[in-house]
Amino acid sequence: MHEVRSKARTTGRSTTRSRAAVVAAVTALGLAASACASERGDDSSEDGEAFVFAAAGDPASLDPSLASDGETFRITRQVLETLIDHESGGTEMVGGLAETWESNPEGTEWTFHLQDGVTFHDGEELTGEVVCQNFERWFNWTGTYQATALSYYWQAEFGGFAENQNEEAPEANYAGCQAPDELTAVISLHKPSAIYPGAFSLAAFAIHSPKSLEAYAEDEASGEGENINYPAYSQGEGHDGEIVIAGTGPFTYESWDKSNGEVTISRFDDYWGDKAGFDKIVFRTISDEGARRQALEAGEIHGYDLVAPGDVEALKAAGFNVPTRGVFNLFYLGITQESNPALEDLRVRQAIAHALDRQTLVDTQLPEGGVVATQFIPDTVDGYAKDVTTYAYDTERAKDLLAEAGAEDLSVEFCYPTEVTRPYMPAPADMYELMKADLEAAGITVSPKPMKWSPEYLDTTRAGGCNLYLLGWTGDFNDAYNFLGTWFDGYSKEWGFKNQELFDAMAAASVEPDVDTRVEMYKELNKMIMDFLPGVPISSSPPSIAFSGDVNPPTVSPLTQEKFSEGSFK
Repeated sequence: MHEVRSKARTTGRSTTRSRAAVVAAVTALGLAASACASERGDDSSEDGEAFVFAAAGDPASLDPSLASDGETFRITRQVLETLIDHESGGTEMVGGLAETWESNPEGTEWTFHLQDGVTFHDGEELTGEVVCQNFERWFNWTGTYQATALSYYWQAEFGGFAENQNEEAPEANYAGCQAPDELTAVISLHKPSAIYPGAFSLAAFAIHSPKSLEAYAEDEASGEGENINYPAYSQGEGHDGEIVIAGTGPFTYESWDKSNGEVTISRFDDYWGDKAGFDKIVFRTISDEGARRQALEAGEIHGYDLVAPGDVEALKAAGFNVPTRGVFNLFYLGITQESNPALEDLRVRQAIAHALDRQTLVDTQLPEGGVVATQFIPDTVDGYAKDVTTYAYDTERAKDLLAEAGAEDLSVEFCYPTEVTRPYMPAPADMYELMKADLEAAGITVSPKPMKWSPEYLDTTRAGGCNLYLLGWTGDFNDAYNFLGTWFDGYSKEWGFKNQELFDAMAAASVEPDVDTRVEMYKELNKMIMDFLPGVPISSSPPSIAFSGDVNPPTVSPLTQEKFSEGSFK
């Protein structure tokens, strides 16, 4: 999943001691966070105090269909719901708006049996026809909506559109939707794929009210490239001053105060499931991780995500709740082969892999439980292979490989993002500096190319504008294709290579209906990928999330899909 981070700073486990005195002061004051909570007035609602959560960045949109970043999805998941959900705190798929579902033997027809008695925030009822209206809306997008910046997930999971106007849009795989009765929706596909049914659980495909869909038609996205203008409704600028986005979730949208970087949602008392424990939630943008920690310590917020590894134990000692998620992510060094002829030589890519001291990076930059990655999926995902080719840290071996390739004078432009923190990448600038030093020790000249995460960094890397770059992925669901297929199911400018043998093997795994057989195919794919070495998998790690002492936190999710409706004040 693509997402958002904090400004560069020095980090590592050693910072726990350096900050101990600061956190101890909070303890001495009797947990100022809890004490101050009862005194807040500015974040209170008529019904009770608002739960304030610090986000690392602003959401791109209040409509998840138009987003690909985690900060957007964190908010929209509380308001809009998907056909399939994941169990609280786990990766197993369970019923969402669809109580049950099944497919035909070919995997090209998916039938969803909807929950009865579900109403949208605007009073409309959930029906099979409404589900079809949502999917037909996405399929029939035109113009600016076909830009990957707006329809990334649709194109990644369902292909292109009824009429492809963007020459880079893939062939459509969505074939149609029918509603044989009020509580059934049947979605048809041209080809089976391992991404289903997991794709139906993605926040981007949450179901909107039919009244909302009508209102959306009055707004249009415009522009292109870095100058895309989101439709007004998705920016909280609804008709008559009201937000027109209505879902079925435990919270409703109340406001988006862009000047203060705050999105407010309110409990939906007619929710079809368990009622939310908080009356209101305010998502407040605080881009710097250190500032988020200080805000928690001062009692200005009740929680924040992506806690710096060096802060975890100190915050726990001070009485804060700091649960750690399970490992379900992958951080990697990407290599765009077409951007530099030398990078097309396997020996050069092997040299880069041998030059990196990944263990030191894990030890200094990641929380306890972080591990060096041997392949492009974490070991918590089915299909992990134990016998892939590995590349141990060996500077001399790196130099020898460069010499063999005639690339002793290799120079690379190394891109990394700024003002962002990701679950797999707590401090990108620091991680870049470590890798830069390792590469230079092997004789590689490195030129830094920092840029803001969204849209500049994501657009540049996707367009193949970097020699080397830092990226990662937090899994959306437990199937290796959600990782491997995201990167290697065909040619992309981001990686800049054409390996038909690999692409064909990916395609075969994608359509294999037997899960056990598919898992074995993934293991072979992992071996093939690590022999070809399109990039260097760096690490996987368990990110932490923090809450004040007066909060019963929601169950944390390895997918970073926390349901804030589970939380409450003590």
